[in-house]
Amino acid sequence: MRKEEFTIDSRDGVHKLYSVKYLPEGEPVGVVQIVHGMSEYMDRYEEFAEFLTGKGYVVTGEDHLGHGHSVPEGESYGYLCSMDPATVLVRDVHRLKKTVQAQYPGLPFAILGHSMGSYILRNYLCRYGTGIQAAIIMGTGMEKKPAVTFVRALTRCIGRIYGEKHLSRTLDKLVMGKYNDRIPNPRTESDWLSKDEEVVNRYRIDPLCGFPFTVNGYEALFELVNRLFFQENLSKLPAELPTLVVSGQEDPVGAYGEGVKAAFQSMEAAGMKKLELKLYPGDRHEILNESDRQQVMEDIAAWLQTALEV
Repeated sequence: MRKEEFTIDSRDGVHKLYSVKYLPEGEPVGVVQIVHGMSEYMDRYEEFAEFLTGKGYVVTGEDHLGHGHSVPEGESYGYLCSMDPATVLVRDVHRLKKTVQAQYPGLPFAILGHSMGSYILRNYLCRYGTGIQAAIIMGTGMEKKPAVTFVRALTRCIGRIYGEKHLSRTLDKLVMGKYNDRIPNPRTESDWLSKDEEVVNRYRIDPLCGFPFTVNGYEALFELVNRLFFQENLSKLPAELPTLVVSGQEDPVGAYGEGVKAAFQSMEAAGMKKLELKLYPGDRHEILNESDRQQVMEDIAAWLQTALEV
């Protein structure tokens, strides 16, 4: 596997986004773009990228605004941008997609979105979904609309009082305060991520992981979630796009499978015909970092081979 680092211009008109490509040894058979989650960055997907390049895929991704190597010195992690950050996140994914696709014309193109990245991807499919050949929605959920309406209103109120770069313990607790509730005697506040203790340990000591979101970051996240309630958006989902919805059965983000099923059903009701749902018993949030990740990766590769016909 060969790694290439580069930057693209963010759609916020200000920042450059750290981007990466992982290249297979031989002739590529397809491209897989990864859309990472909240408070992490692309380097955490290198094991998966090495696996996929071994299958012949080019793997690419960018560190989102406010994340990883895309944060300029002196700026805040967890702060995205002042200009409609939810839309900018989606358009940044599309800009990278167009950049890399132009380098590999004719190759089938898939996008995988994990956690917050799954919400970015679901919004992406409503806007640009006809331009790719497969989608993998990982670690997603489906919140109740009244709860989302409440937390959006609270976030706006906190932002008006304290500013968009404020770090709110109230919002942190509302969003993630109960994620460890079903884990007996958790070692750390991050045990909900994975059963693999070494994965959790590395996450907790990594300065580019686990940072708190600003009010601005939460506003973007909740807006991404909120847009998926509206039929005018869901009606634009590509009906014939092969889409895999996959999560851990013990993932609190997906309400232990129930939110994942609800997300799947919302896409099914919107007319998507080539949907597949898979839940891994016992697995928590990061199935690519779980104790059975080799099986997860093999399953994804097998699904991609069928979906992309490679």
